Amino acid sequence: MSKMARRRARELALQGVYQWLLSGNSMTSVQKHLEADTENLDKVDRELFVSLLHGTLDNVESLQASFAKLIHRPVNELSPIEHAILLMGAHELRHNLETPYRVVINEAIELAKGFGGTDGHRFVNGVLDKLAANIRPEEVEAARAAKG
Repeated sequence: MSKMARRRARELALQGVYQWLLSGNSMTSVQKHLEADTENLDKVDRELFVSLLHGTLDNVESLQASFAKLIHRPVNELSPIEHAILLMGAHELRHNLETPYRVVINEAIELAKGFGGTDGHRFVNGVLDKLAANIRPEEVEAARAAKG
């Protein structure tokens, strides 16, 4: 799958998590709605989209718990878009180990730049960087050692 198909999958999954956070609709109805409304669905890495959407929404509480202690405000005070991006980023860091942590963080930053507020990408970067060090300490340490 192309990089663009994976980016589109993340964008679509983000829309789904965002919709779910705001509407409270079931994961199935959110997914059906997105798939029905998305043009060029064949240009989306559907496997990644479904795994991100389901993996994130099936584990919201544990994902929130993993980053709640890293932010300086209650989770319910996050903007819905930043909340959705952090949930997805936490899920990818925890479960998509074949994706390097820097790619997960970079993709989350791009989503925050595209859909979030002015400085949302900085906030997302800071939280996911700390979370990556907690979830994937060996990978983060190796990357820092190689850099310096």
